[in-house]
Amino acid sequence: MRTRTDRIDSHDGSFDVKVWLPDAETGPAILLVQEIYGVGPYIEKVAAELASRGYVVAAPDLFWRLHPNWVGEHTPEGTAASIELSQGFDLAHGVSDCALTVAHLRALPEVRGGVGALGFCLGGSVDYMLATQIGLEAVLSFYGSAVPDATGLMERIESPLLLVFGGSDPYIPRERVAVVEKAAEGRPNVVMHVEEEAGHAFHNSESAMFHQPEPARRAWEVALGFLERHLPAR
Repeated sequence: MRTRTDRIDSHDGSFDVKVWLPDAETGPAILLVQEIYGVGPYIEKVAAELASRGYVVAAPDLFWRLHPNWVGEHTPEGTAASIELSQGFDLAHGVSDCALTVAHLRALPEVRGGVGALGFCLGGSVDYMLATQIGLEAVLSFYGSAVPDATGLMERIESPLLLVFGGSDPYIPRERVAVVEKAAEGRPNVVMHVEEEAGHAFHNSESAMFHQPEPARRAWEVALGFLERHLPAR
């Protein structure tokens, strides 16, 4: 596995995108969209696993306008600092940056077989919104807090879409998850997966505050199966 950092130009500057290449050097691509902690140890761990499964993975630095290459610590203090920073984040800018990253991926010689997107927390909101604007081979959104208030946009999403939530998430109450479930009913391209006992960010193995190993394992198996159906790497 090799890694590198690409640079992408936007209308108001440029930003870094960290890229992981599989051992085969080519494969389908996954846009990996960060949490509030930035492209740090957790996102890097997820990216490395996906690359080991044959994907080209790209994680853009979405906070570049606020604090380039921000990496927040997975501590109460680091979480508070990350939350404070994220309050200045412009969702539309983030979606635009991700669209540019997808275009960048589609143009790379290493990418063969399509492009999908996977986002966690903040990234789960961003890649959901991205999917309302562009087509992707697969979209996986983990506990995106903006999703319940944007279910009216779901009809714009034609891509295969997996929505993962925790049923005991204090940031996204169960009744708001139910709103998403209702909107997903009858949509053949949308899969809902709710881990009822899980809270927020339960897949984040770098965070002792949030990580819940068993719900994380189950949800990740669902995510990998979804990718295998819609964006197979081998």
